[in-house]
Amino acid sequence: MKRIVVLASGSGTLAQAIFDAVATGQLDCDIVAVISDQKAAQVLDRAHRAKIETFTIPMLPDRSEWDRELETLIAALRPDLVVSAGFMRILSHRITEKFRIINSHPALLPAFPGAHAVRDALAAGVSESGTTIHWVDAGIDTGQVIAQEKVAVLAGDTEESLHERIKIKERGLIVATIAALLPTLEQSNR
Repeated sequence: MKRIVVLASGSGTLAQAIFDAVATGQLDCDIVAVISDQKAAQVLDRAHRAKIETFTIPMLPDRSEWDRELETLIAALRPDLVVSAGFMRILSHRITEKFRIINSHPALLPAFPGAHAVRDALAAGVSESGTTIHWVDAGIDTGQVIAQEKVAVLAGDTEESLHERIKIKERGLIVATIAALLPTLEQSNR
């Protein structure tokens, strides 16, 4: 069975969609671990409830040491796919070259990369935004796009209201994308 590692920093609603899809058989894989950079991230509680092993690697003053710790841990977990589900760290080139990693982003890339995509889309006055699943490279949301889904920007939308509608689409798209990718992944070396 294919092995998935989830990286997450926050509340874990996107990760929860993946956990639920595995629990219901919609995804045929094992989530072998959740890794967070935040000790108090709610995603860790969600993972514990789902009986998924968790690890926390807080950012270190020496970024290269943090990169080494993260790389070593991911390698030890032997994932077929790493899923960045609200992980608010840029991954180093050495990590993105070694592992197959996908990310979910709340905008229609290449438009509005970075941490404030929803705010930036609203400020630009666009009529639609959405969500993108892409391969992770060492840039900021610059990896090859795998899938996208559009979300209309409504009159009176706030950053919060638009982001909530995007998150709904994002949850379905990440699960569908993982399901489509799983058969294409070679099994990890064991």
